[in-house]
Amino acid sequence: MSKKTYNSGEPSLGLELEEETATEQKDPVTVLGLTFANDDERREYFRAELRRKLPELRNIEGFPIGEDDDIIALSDPPYYTACPNPWLNDFIAEWEAEKKDLEAKGLRKTDFEVTEPYSADVSEGKSNSIYMAHSYHTKVPHPAIMRYLLHYTQPGDIVLDGFCGTGMTGVAANLCGSKSEVDGLKLSQAVAGCRHSICSDLSPIASFITYNFNTYFDAEKFNQQALHLISKVEKELSWLYETETESGGKAKVIYTVWSESFVCPNCGQTIAFAKVSDSNELQLRENFICENCSAIFSKRQAEKKFETVMVSDDIVNQNSLTPVLIRYELGQKQTFKKPTNFDDELCSRINSLPYSSALDSFILPDGVKTKELIQNGRIKASCIYTKRNLIAFEALWNAAKDLPLFRFVLTSVLVKTGSLLHNIGLKNGKINLAGALPNALFIPSMLAERNVFDLVRGKLKDILKIKLYPNRSGVNQIESATSLENLKDNSIDYIFIDPPFGANLMYSELNFIHESWLHLLTDNRSEAIENSIQHKNLFDYTSLMNKSLSEFYRVLKPGKWITIEFSNTSASVWNSIQTSIINSGFVVANVSALDKQQGSFNSQTTTTAVKQDLIISCFKPSEKLLEHFENMRQSDDNQNIFVSTQSFIEELLTRLPVIIVNEKKTTAVVERSPKILYDRLIAFFVQNGRQIPMDASEFQRFLRDTFVERDGMFFTAEQAIKYDDLRRQNPEMVSLALFVGSEADGVQWLKRELADKPQTYQDLQPKWMQDLVAPKKGDAIPELMQILEENFLKNEDSQWYIPDAENEADLEKVRTRRLLREFKTYVEAAEKPKGRIKEARLEALRTGFKNCYQEKDFATIVRVGDRIPQSLLTEDDVLLQYYDIATNRI
Repeated sequence: MSKKTYNSGEPSLGLELEEETATEQKDPVTVLGLTFANDDERREYFRAELRRKLPELRNIEGFPIGEDDDIIALSDPPYYTACPNPWLNDFIAEWEAEKKDLEAKGLRKTDFEVTEPYSADVSEGKSNSIYMAHSYHTKVPHPAIMRYLLHYTQPGDIVLDGFCGTGMTGVAANLCGSKSEVDGLKLSQAVAGCRHSICSDLSPIASFITYNFNTYFDAEKFNQQALHLISKVEKELSWLYETETESGGKAKVIYTVWSESFVCPNCGQTIAFAKVSDSNELQLRENFICENCSAIFSKRQAEKKFETVMVSDDIVNQNSLTPVLIRYELGQKQTFKKPTNFDDELCSRINSLPYSSALDSFILPDGVKTKELIQNGRIKASCIYTKRNLIAFEALWNAAKDLPLFRFVLTSVLVKTGSLLHNIGLKNGKINLAGALPNALFIPSMLAERNVFDLVRGKLKDILKIKLYPNRSGVNQIESATSLENLKDNSIDYIFIDPPFGANLMYSELNFIHESWLHLLTDNRSEAIENSIQHKNLFDYTSLMNKSLSEFYRVLKPGKWITIEFSNTSASVWNSIQTSIINSGFVVANVSALDKQQGSFNSQTTTTAVKQDLIISCFKPSEKLLEHFENMRQSDDNQNIFVSTQSFIEELLTRLPVIIVNEKKTTAVVERSPKILYDRLIAFFVQNGRQIPMDASEFQRFLRDTFVERDGMFFTAEQAIKYDDLRRQNPEMVSLALFVGSEADGVQWLKRELADKPQTYQDLQPKWMQDLVAPKKGDAIPELMQILEENFLKNEDSQWYIPDAENEADLEKVRTRRLLREFKTYVEAAEKPKGRIKEARLEALRTGFKNCYQEKDFATIVRVGDRIPQSLLTEDDVLLQYYDIATNRI
């Protein structure tokens, strides 16, 4: 075996470690029709093929930023490529052939068809070993995804996740092959059997995590390899984590608490943020008392202390950090101590080492999330580590060159618990090793520097708990969802995605540190987010989602389904997603809830975040309907138009649930209402380049003449019989929802929801999103929180309730003042030469027109009325009345 030397100016840092290699399966391996003596031979063959294809692959959107050697080293082709995977269609052809064998064995149906969406709300916790093994910004628990896979697919089907993150869709597809896992979900008519997955993401670290989560390993063998590797490196570097006891003996450091330093605004004295008592208890300072001048001041009043340091060849000013408390282990006992001269000298010795890190080459990009790190002088990926932790991590990383699963262990602790981002908390005087704040790049004022070797051993235990089904059922790649060039049309059986939502998460910025270790960075040009630094607003986000969903529509087979998870509180982002779905050609069939129970960090700590995500179920129209529309292009006669309308509505109705039955309640299906059906019809005709076949009133007559109406909803004749039976069995069924298509609708909707009991924003928001429909053109519906604040009151438990008559009058006064302030902005816009008001809040216009009328300011009514969208003016009887009167009074 070869030797590799890790060079340093410290003699005991000159590691000579035997490079660890993964023990591979030595039996013959067959993949894509080719047979190899073993996995090593298979990998080397396909790596050579991948290298040959890289020049052409570099032209595909989403190709990562990095060198060819780093891409090849990270890849395990043809199953995993750290770039677009050129073998996807080859796998699909092989999997399609396998379907015939499964059908012959009775394990698949040739006439399998899903006519209704999975409409039940799903609640799945995150406390399973797979979910907890490796952190990421957002994840859907794999048991939740399994429920959708078992409903929409059958064994052997091909599943795509184009925003795969950590690859939980791949895990779910694989575990569908485990009868015990499937039985554990307690689903009726669920058929166990592996589904094949294609997991794709723009991020190199996401694809790397996906690869490891979806590659079966021998836990016992890997444990031996990993522990051997850790022991070898620790043997050479244990001196990094030594301290001296009171008796002069040596002990092992478990972690060191570091504190940011501040400068007294009065005399310039340095003061540490954290304070340690004489009994070695850590304390937070609510206010600083300067020991030099006795000045009392808060953290906000003080400035951070900075110190000049050399980072590679750059001289930078970094915020000063000081060790204030050490927890160490001696035998079986752990205790605390304040740093002594021994510890200060050790830190000085480590920091003086002429150590060169590979991470010094990766300069933090300007970004929304990286801004604070850069301001604190943390300009490179290496700057978010203490030097000793950086040395230890790099030694472990390099020693695991040929053991990707161990690097997977390392990536799970490199940032969250192994860096300067490691936040700590105090509860009843005890230190809580909380880890880095989720979805943030932030060095706290008080942090923990963990012993890397203990940290990695602890995480290794978590990884070893992963239980995967021993079958390689999927492949993954790095590619932008906006251009899935490696997938043929109509080749996928089902799609599950949890895409980015507006400005929720800055993935490429948050992934930068991890990806620096991989030497492969995200090309964020096609990253579908809102980001001011990338100059992407909501319109850019919508455009990127349009492109992505259009690609999903292209590759999905006709008549098949896509499930889209939505996690955002913004109505504008919700409307953007719905617009993108419709523009791509998909038809929305249902919106239900997904409760991940634990929730994200934000959902647990803020009152405006929600704990439930929404699940949007859509289908691609059947081949028969698409062919019918294509044939209809040749003729525009009324009979063809009627038949086309009937064909579309009939297919839509057959794909809607009759009613929705959940544990808590049974509800009517809002998608069966005339308004929603008409919206779907318009969208489909426009998407297919056809004129709208009829107006709303004609459509209502058509529905009544062609289908069966029940409780304001429409059904096929067969469905109506089923509905009547279900209605008798569920007499308490919740009636058809009140849609929110305007601000006034929203107020009435909230009054209905709050009539029985007060509710929190988190309770209301998922239901609000489900009942929200497109407003009139030009009308801007305020966000839910704004409507709540202007029309309702909140109790001490953060629950909103309907105010009594007296408070309601006070609220109306406050609301009127707010609306008039908003109306004033429209007046100012209307006074500008050639100024147009493209979008306005209808209630603000009504209030403003009313106020102008009372003050006899008719000119302002006319001026604003001439500048707002004419459809908004002419379709609202209140505005039009004021405008007509004002026109005659000028």
